[in-house]
Amino acid sequence: MASIRKRTWTAPNGEEKTAWLVDYRDGAGKRRFKQFARKKDADAWITQAAWEVSKGVHTADSQSVTVAAAADIWIKVAESKNRERGTIDQYKQLRDHHIVPLIGAEKLSKLTTAKVVSFVDDLLATRSDDLTHKALRALSRILIEARRRGLVAQNVAADVKVERSGRNEEVVIPTKEELRALLAAADDRWKPLVLTAILTGLRASELRGLRWKDVDFKGATISVAQRADKYCDLGPPKSKAGRRTIPVGDAVVTELKKWKLRCPNGDAGLVFPNSVGAVQDYGHMLRRGFYPLQIKAGVCDPQLKDGKPVLDAKGKAVMVPRYGFHALRHAAASAWIKQKIDLKRLTTWLGHSSVAITLDIYGHLIVDKDEDARLAAEAQAELLA
Repeated sequence: MASIRKRTWTAPNGEEKTAWLVDYRDGAGKRRFKQFARKKDADAWITQAAWEVSKGVHTADSQSVTVAAAADIWIKVAESKNRERGTIDQYKQLRDHHIVPLIGAEKLSKLTTAKVVSFVDDLLATRSDDLTHKALRALSRILIEARRRGLVAQNVAADVKVERSGRNEEVVIPTKEELRALLAAADDRWKPLVLTAILTGLRASELRGLRWKDVDFKGATISVAQRADKYCDLGPPKSKAGRRTIPVGDAVVTELKKWKLRCPNGDAGLVFPNSVGAVQDYGHMLRRGFYPLQIKAGVCDPQLKDGKPVLDAKGKAVMVPRYGFHALRHAAASAWIKQKIDLKRLTTWLGHSSVAITLDIYGHLIVDKDEDARLAAEAQAELLA
């Protein structure tokens, strides 16, 4: 039977101290103690502990592990399930740079929803909304694994949400003139890749993993069935939504037919392989292809240092590319939105798992200010008629 008793003592400085000591037995019948500064905290805790003991999910503080230790367990489990190396790397980065520094020393038995909310607030102060969301999701998964192992009674992060800070930048989209300049400057090696990216919105990993068997020239479609990670390993899309079929126009069909005649052959049958037919390294694709192409096309800006252009050995300004490869995906999405493609279809073509994700990224583009003004005027006329 659990009990609470008052404990008093004199500190070394002569000050009288008071605390409330909970005396209880855990699920194994072992006697345990836990001390509180306030009686109401002891009362609240003993009620919760009694419920946990009755359900067989109670973990005493002395037997609990820290968030950092639980994170290590979670990652080891992911490794044992042969998750992609890139996924494991991301888990480790979230653990090492965002979770452990802020909350890693906290014992699971002492972790509360309020502390998780504080953790999220600390992240939002210095990180983006997206990164904060990823760190919170990782913490929740850590607690799910810990609960499965009996290391914690509940997932206190389950109901915590990331409140949007409003600091996220809108996506940067190349202009039509810039896209035309890129295609005009691209040689036979890079034009098929860039054109396909612009007109299909495929991610770089999906383009690098695209196979000829997934290109239907007759039906004018491209199916996404696999992707290449940063280690050049091929595997299935990360989510069910990633598997999709996208319609393509004559420009893509014609360009890919020409490219297929000179595309390097390889065992994987890739559409955009490296020079020997193997998976193309993402870094090489940028440094040898997309970045130099932007410089050639004039889609670039002077590199600055202390507000002044950096000059090369010949006294000319050093130019840097204006966009990352993902900007081509944004260009495709922007074009589809302007064509009034319905939101559900847009979400499917982009491979997003929910309409909410599409709205979160491209919602500002979907808003039609002229249409809003027209509807507001009509409503006003109706009300004042």
